[in-house]
Amino acid sequence: MNPVQAALPFPNIDPVLFSIGPLSVHWYGLAYVVGILLGWRYARVVAGTDRLWFGGKPAMRVADIDDFLIWGAVGIVLGGRLGYILFYDFAAFTHNPLRLFEIWKGGMSFHGGLLGTIVAMIIFARNRGISVWSLFDVIAASAPIGLFLGRLANFVNGELWGRVSDVPWAVVFPTGGPDPRHPSQLYEAILEGPLLFFALYLLMFRFEKLKRPRYVGGAFLLGYGISRILVEFFREPDAHIGYLLGGWLTMGMVLSVPMIVVGLAAMAYAKPPAEPAALPDSGNSH
Repeated sequence: MNPVQAALPFPNIDPVLFSIGPLSVHWYGLAYVVGILLGWRYARVVAGTDRLWFGGKPAMRVADIDDFLIWGAVGIVLGGRLGYILFYDFAAFTHNPLRLFEIWKGGMSFHGGLLGTIVAMIIFARNRGISVWSLFDVIAASAPIGLFLGRLANFVNGELWGRVSDVPWAVVFPTGGPDPRHPSQLYEAILEGPLLFFALYLLMFRFEKLKRPRYVGGAFLLGYGISRILVEFFREPDAHIGYLLGGWLTMGMVLSVPMIVVGLAAMAYAKPPAEPAALPDSGNSH
């Protein structure tokens, strides 16, 4: 049987959810908004569950999570866009600097979004007098929600498809040529979404690892790094970058290795604080 005939048809979902005059709402943008909002709600639950924290005293207030929402959103979007330009699209940017602002054309880097969020967390935590590591733990535990929705949106957009394959579930993507390909966006959605989310959930609610600041955040970095490297073996690299070092290494792998190293180090050096965190009196209720 012809492998193309055996492939699954692409669902061909319109990337635009709806339009009102000149304003168009895309699934990709909606995924970011819903992912951030759901992550915020989950982070509030984690921050507000006293038994998860060392000495039964949370390292931050629920109100701090509320206030960090805008900081985190800016860090994700700005860092994600800058990261994509620097890591994947710098040549095009040098020819057209306005490319930086053309977010509607796609192009967001998780690694850049992570760096942007880390910068936002450091500034915010120091300004509030709360533990940077504990804030990172809470936000990291919430991140898989947005990652899951974002990868589903990548599939809807028919972008970031996988390598040519003859597996029964291979898909012929509209922009991927006539050959069936791995739906690598869905692989990544499962690994970075539900699997990573529940692993971090168990670390917090079953093994109480929030009592050791940086452990949960380190586990997130480790889990994402491993998941991303695994998926890169099925994902087609960006055409303008291709493979590195002999035809098997990709930019996604290169950027994920430091995450694994830092994640392992964070988990290895995580330990309970000398005493429960003493939150500054800001007048906010817990």
